[in-house]
Amino acid sequence: MFIDATSLLPDNAPALHYGIAVADLDRDGAFELAVAGYDGPNRILKWSEGRFVELKNEVLADAQRQAIGLAAADFDGDGWEELYVLNTDSFAGLKLFSDRLFDFDGERWRDLFIASGDADLLNMTAGRSVCGIDRLGSGRYGFFVANYGGPMRLYELTEDGQIVDVAPFAGIDAITGGRSLLSFPFVSSRMDLICGNEGGPNFIFKNRGDGTFEEIAETVGFDDPQEHARGMAAVWLGDDFGIVLGNWEGPHRLFQRQADGELEDIATDDFATPTRVRTVIVADFDNDGYEEILFNSIGGPNRLFAFRDGEWRDSPIGDAREQAGLGTGAAVGDFDRDGRLELIIAHGEMATQPLTYYRTPPNGNHFLRVLAKTYEGAPARGSVVTVTAGDRVWKRVIDAGSGYLCQMEPVAHFGLGRIAAVDRVAVAFPTGHTISIEHRDVDCLVELSDIA
Repeated sequence: MFIDATSLLPDNAPALHYGIAVADLDRDGAFELAVAGYDGPNRILKWSEGRFVELKNEVLADAQRQAIGLAAADFDGDGWEELYVLNTDSFAGLKLFSDRLFDFDGERWRDLFIASGDADLLNMTAGRSVCGIDRLGSGRYGFFVANYGGPMRLYELTEDGQIVDVAPFAGIDAITGGRSLLSFPFVSSRMDLICGNEGGPNFIFKNRGDGTFEEIAETVGFDDPQEHARGMAAVWLGDDFGIVLGNWEGPHRLFQRQADGELEDIATDDFATPTRVRTVIVADFDNDGYEEILFNSIGGPNRLFAFRDGEWRDSPIGDAREQAGLGTGAAVGDFDRDGRLELIIAHGEMATQPLTYYRTPPNGNHFLRVLAKTYEGAPARGSVVTVTAGDRVWKRVIDAGSGYLCQMEPVAHFGLGRIAAVDRVAVAFPTGHTISIEHRDVDCLVELSDIA
């Protein structure tokens, strides 16, 4: 499947890296890679003239903070995304370095936490993942932080410009070993929160629609209390979304919703085989019309599962196997704009290793990419995009944070196989609005914006 193209990365010395997020950080309409640096600076990588270049920025580099998780979202409603960087210098409990909430004010990047002057606001608990969530359907996002050994947090901006932690009010300030996050309309019509945890049950926080949440994981069979969650991602199963959950040295899960609303693990024995999994990515890498599932591991080979003849089968992964790789994070995006997704993997923790970058070979399959935007013009993360062609229906989520420590490109990517025309594209936005258009062209990018 994958062909090594790591030579297209700049200044790729071995280092300790963790999470990767994909966002437009230089405001030119293209997406960059933000890579968390643990033993050195955070890095911003941009595709330019056939290869990646590094965008140097001293503020974002923040070299002494030991970054681990990242996510971008439009926190202040100005039509551009802010970047949350979760710093972790301890395994659990209290830490020395606070997180960063970087905002570009038109001239420079600044940390909104420092600008607030409120030391009590800072997250001083070790954490892992972070995601964006539009809790109220307002078109503006908060950042939810999966802490480890301290209360989870949800930072939002009030109408008068104050940063507040609304997690206690929303009923989501749980204390556990937080690991991975997803946020999209899974069990309600609003953005829900799905939390993969270690040393305790997983959570599904169902959005009640009034700004508060109800925890229902045990009720629907998602709690998995004896396992230790790592990567997690949403997968389209043909008639509904399911959840792929990688457990650390435990059975991996493929949760499918049943008619009564409960989640059933339909993973085959091969799929469930325990590994030292970190990031889980779901994406259609070969544009055949069916998503693949990638398990990225630390100290063991990566695995790729493809949907073939009605079941998920172990599939040749090519150069991305990385038998000796120490994977810590991974992300996908179409950076070279050829209509096929690329994969970038971060490594570290046990020893320094370079980043790796992979492409897939052309195969003639068609694709359609959909960029959903808020009314103000930022990526509408958490939106559900539907594409219809005859009797085929595909759905994708605009990623608000997934994998493990990571966040994918904010574009719904649809492989179409040999289908050369579609019928309709629809976007269900976190605000509750839905826009549906007739559209036939393929091999292109469609942009749809929310209404006021």
